[in-house]
Amino acid sequence: MIHKTYIDQLQTWDKQYLWHPFTQMQDYGKETPLIIEEGSGIFLRDIDGKEYIDGVSSMWCNIHGHRKKEIDDAIKRQLDKIAHTTLLGPSNIPAIELAKKLAEVAPHGLKKVFYSDNGSTANEVALKMAFQYWQHKGYSEKTQFVALQYGYHGDTIATMGVGGIDIYHKVFQPLYFKTHFAPAPYCYRCPLGKQDRDCSLQCLDELEGLLKNNAAQIAAMIMEPLVQGAGGMIIHPKGYLSGARALCKKYNVLFILDEVLTGFGRTGKMFACLHEDVVPDIMALSKGINGGYMPLAATLATEEIYNAFLGKYAELKTFFHGHTYTGNPLGCAAALASMELFEKERILENLAPKITYLQTRLKQFESLEHVGNVRQCGLIAAIELVKDKSTKEPYPWEERVGNQVCLEARKHGLLIRPLGHIIVSMPPLSIKEHELNRLLNIMYESVKIVTMKND
Repeated sequence: MIHKTYIDQLQTWDKQYLWHPFTQMQDYGKETPLIIEEGSGIFLRDIDGKEYIDGVSSMWCNIHGHRKKEIDDAIKRQLDKIAHTTLLGPSNIPAIELAKKLAEVAPHGLKKVFYSDNGSTANEVALKMAFQYWQHKGYSEKTQFVALQYGYHGDTIATMGVGGIDIYHKVFQPLYFKTHFAPAPYCYRCPLGKQDRDCSLQCLDELEGLLKNNAAQIAAMIMEPLVQGAGGMIIHPKGYLSGARALCKKYNVLFILDEVLTGFGRTGKMFACLHEDVVPDIMALSKGINGGYMPLAATLATEEIYNAFLGKYAELKTFFHGHTYTGNPLGCAAALASMELFEKERILENLAPKITYLQTRLKQFESLEHVGNVRQCGLIAAIELVKDKSTKEPYPWEERVGNQVCLEARKHGLLIRPLGHIIVSMPPLSIKEHELNRLLNIMYESVKIVTMKND
């Protein structure tokens, strides 16, 4: 146990020196910081010794739990050899082996692997690849992109440029290139005013109109397959993904899938696009790529994309992009160990009963007065809270109802983070059924307590 004097010092330093992401620091300065010291399995432990279920997989990236022996050991073995060596010129063994493994498990045709270090950069690479591909092919006017309303692809300038969440992205609007936004297939709050009973995926018709009118200028469409994460865990209706893919082929537009959140088993398959047998031209991966252990990302592309960058040195067809920690050996070694665990522990096969159990238990939330919508894909779940269930009126943003629910859950040993008034659960895939039961019980009671208090 850490001495109380040092605990007080850490909390003071945290407020004095740290600037936390997506956090209003004026409010944070009034709170007692939660400082994590260690973890094991699905649990985290703070500096006071209190234990919490890691209900969002440490920002959607932990897969096998914390301190997984096989991954720990793989990193230690690699550390005994070398921690980092550049990929700008030389190569390294883990980066080579992982590239081969990713190409083997990815949708057929994605054979070329470009490393970076997080989801934003993986998508940034994808956008630049798509843009430069068309320049090399002689289509210099293809400089624009298509993205979805409520989409989120990262926080670099380019990825914000294809982001569709005003609260995050609008202030930076003067910095962006041209992006066309298609209506999100958000069935609970359909932008076209449709209901489930009369929905015929008209949102795809809207997308087609946009592509048809602008195809000559559009380089690529980028989207999150099946689940739009930061936009509110919006679950797409069946057929939207494959429909979008077909339209991009029809209008000669590259198709980029952002599998940063959905990849590596989150939806019940290794990659979300496999649910509809979709193969993109480019795919971005990060988060779960090495079980959430170290910064690592990969952008996978087809041979067609890759070949467009081949040429004589003087032709300047090189993809002039790179990162200091590209192909970091420690991160790649962790990823290889993670991939071995998928096979050894039959991760995907063992998910089915957990997914079914989650689906059954989530029905309990539907009876609560202020739960407007419950949605699920794999082990991803979202509870959308509303002020008025009959009209779907959301809680005012400034009331921070979602944040109140998460603070209540923390009291009972569960760490989750809201997306506004939407409560998200995305535990490590290694969670056991009785642990999932405990997580859902805490979520249910926390939602019930806070919404009753706010009536």
